[in-house]
Amino acid sequence: MCKKIPIGIIALCLPMLVVAQRTATISGFIEDAKSSEKLISAALVDIKSRAGVVTNTYGFYSLTLPVGKTTLLCTYVGYTSQEITVNLRRDTTINFQITEGSELAAVEVSAKKQDRIEQRVQTSQIVVPIEQIKKIPALLGEVDVLKALQLLPGVQAGGEGQNGLYVRGGSPDQNLILLDGVPVYNVSHIGGLFSVFNGDAIKNVTLTKGGFPARYGGRLSSIIEIDMKEGNMKEFHGEGGIGLISSRLAIEGPIWKDKVSFMVSGRRTYVDLIAAPLIAAAVKSNNSSRNAKTNTSLGLALYFYDLNAKINWKINDKHRIYLSAYNGADIFNVDLTETDKVNTTTYNRTKAGLEWGNITTALRWNWIVSPKLFANTTLTYSEYKLNSIAGYERQRDTALQAATGKYTSGINDVAGRIDFDYLPNPKHRIRFGAGVVHHTYNPGAFQVDAKINAFKLDTTLGSTTTFSTEPTAYMEDEMQLFGGLKANIGLHASAFNVQGIWYSSIQPRLNLNLPLSNDLSLKASFATMKQYINLLTNENAGLPTDLWVPSTAKIKPQDSWQAVIGAAKTVNNEYEVSAEVYYKKMNNVISYKEGASFFGVQNNWEDKIVQGKGEAYGLELFVQKKEGKLTGWVGYTLSWNNRQFDDINSGIAYPFKYDRRHDVKIVASYQFSKTFSFSANWVYGTGNSITLYTDAFTLPTITAQRGFDFNSTQYAVSAVGERNAYRMPAYHRLDVGFEWKKQKRRYVRTWSVGVYNAYNRANPYSLFQDSQTVNGRDVPVYRQFSLIPFVPSVSWGFKF
Repeated sequence: MCKKIPIGIIALCLPMLVVAQRTATISGFIEDAKSSEKLISAALVDIKSRAGVVTNTYGFYSLTLPVGKTTLLCTYVGYTSQEITVNLRRDTTINFQITEGSELAAVEVSAKKQDRIEQRVQTSQIVVPIEQIKKIPALLGEVDVLKALQLLPGVQAGGEGQNGLYVRGGSPDQNLILLDGVPVYNVSHIGGLFSVFNGDAIKNVTLTKGGFPARYGGRLSSIIEIDMKEGNMKEFHGEGGIGLISSRLAIEGPIWKDKVSFMVSGRRTYVDLIAAPLIAAAVKSNNSSRNAKTNTSLGLALYFYDLNAKINWKINDKHRIYLSAYNGADIFNVDLTETDKVNTTTYNRTKAGLEWGNITTALRWNWIVSPKLFANTTLTYSEYKLNSIAGYERQRDTALQAATGKYTSGINDVAGRIDFDYLPNPKHRIRFGAGVVHHTYNPGAFQVDAKINAFKLDTTLGSTTTFSTEPTAYMEDEMQLFGGLKANIGLHASAFNVQGIWYSSIQPRLNLNLPLSNDLSLKASFATMKQYINLLTNENAGLPTDLWVPSTAKIKPQDSWQAVIGAAKTVNNEYEVSAEVYYKKMNNVISYKEGASFFGVQNNWEDKIVQGKGEAYGLELFVQKKEGKLTGWVGYTLSWNNRQFDDINSGIAYPFKYDRRHDVKIVASYQFSKTFSFSANWVYGTGNSITLYTDAFTLPTITAQRGFDFNSTQYAVSAVGERNAYRMPAYHRLDVGFEWKKQKRRYVRTWSVGVYNAYNRANPYSLFQDSQTVNGRDVPVYRQFSLIPFVPSVSWGFKF
């Protein structure tokens, strides 16, 4: 009996061995022919069997097919398709290099594309080509990735001109924003008017709003993946531009042709440089005035900058190294000194400043372990820091008084992870991996340094530095099942250690796709998420004074579950149409207590916040056209977004500030010729929720002698109404842009002219209480404050 078991096993395995002998694997990369830039989500299809695959984040594909003669079709949006015939006998490596093609060619092959919206298993995901983003009219002509994402359904903006993202009822801290796989904790310049992402350095932008694959975790609402360019492997190229408030330059090329490439990009604003001669003239005029008793000097720094860099080293066909980095900051500093003209030992000096910024670094190693197995190992570092300073010096002869106050906060991460992409056959794509992140939090400290003659004071107040560790692991399988049904099934496991306390979570994920016809499918997804870090934010603050803090024994991790059902269809091989209904439930979301903020050091931050519940649900409609002379999209969202805290609004649920019932976005670009194009976007949204004073009464003066004195001056007191029970007026805006290109001898010149808020709509930024006289009586009224009117822009760009 014992001798028969091995024979039986061999007999059972023989058919499998025969099948294995009759298949072979084609693997490799799909690249841009001119630059060798890897193309993400490019499609490769076997015409004979209709089996297909799309490339991963690094442009790698693997397709296992029966041996023999077959024809492969390689396609990518905006590129000419490539068709080759292969006599497949053994595992083979083929690197496809395709070129940007004509519109007609792109349309002709679209019927054969593998990566159509109705064929993708993933729900609630939108890919926006970077070239399309660059054509969207923007405030002051500054190309902005995050403002482009605000134009998608299910994504709400913050205040007027702000780039905050509120995705399906979530908060900004619930978005995992990855730059080359590294979390970016502060994505705003100038209090939110511009984002930190320079379009010249970016090649790909993907937004996932639900049905999160198991490889992602740590946030409740969205995953935003922004991939930097790798650098041209074949020849040097550059692009840049000069605008009203900033200039930019990006250069890429080979260090060692076809082996090592680089990309460097920079951007800087120059408001301070423009203002410098005006300030100098004003100071000189003041100092030369006969009536002036002091000489004045004024130093001003007012700008932001972004620097991106990347090195791409192809060691051999199986190994590749990437090193990428980003550094950006906002600098606002003023230094004013007034010196007595007669007694120069007497002076007053006042200084104030606010600086914040990010540093990110990623080191990646791609390894093709086998034709079916791809591995990526990543080491990352991310840092966000905020510094604020205010102080003065006053000297009278030998007597000196000086005081300086500094406020600092920030967060930094050191992380490592390894990811595997295994493609055993066209019906299975298995991803698995693990990683760990070490967080360091500096949730806010005030440092006071004072000197008054012989007296000195040097002290620090506020919260102490906190550390945490967050290990993760995941596995997911994207598979083809019976009846054409496709599924992505996975598990994400995470844990969190802080102050000796452990939290843990197992999060199931599921995406389903059921085809009803060749161009129509039903989709559904379910995902649970856990978030261990939190952003303390004041809804009305315009400066980056928000604090990143961990979950603790007092503050529980946020968690959510989200269910989505929808349909997707391709119409006339040109238009992607989708409709989705979603419901999201959130627990342990955070908010400041009534009247609390980050200011003040009398309490620990844990004592200033409360935790509660949230729910969001709605309908999203989306139509997108990516190719042809006319490109763009139309999106509509109908949604509800509520919060409930026991200690806020008497425990009654209320609309979140950015609850918006109706939201419409229309984005279009038309290429009239090779040299001239027009673009426009129009947005409409129900007004934001707001809390108003609804009643007023008076209180008598209280004196020690007479107690309540009803005959003297009485004080008016306003009563606050229900939380966010009122709506500001609706928001709508039209932006337009024109672009003229001309081929010069050595470069392409581009003039861009645009208008933000073209019909000068006075959109509400906030409301404030005022009064007006009616029939001789002062009646309280609310007035609207608008921030950004009609704003024209012009810029000159070049590309070589």
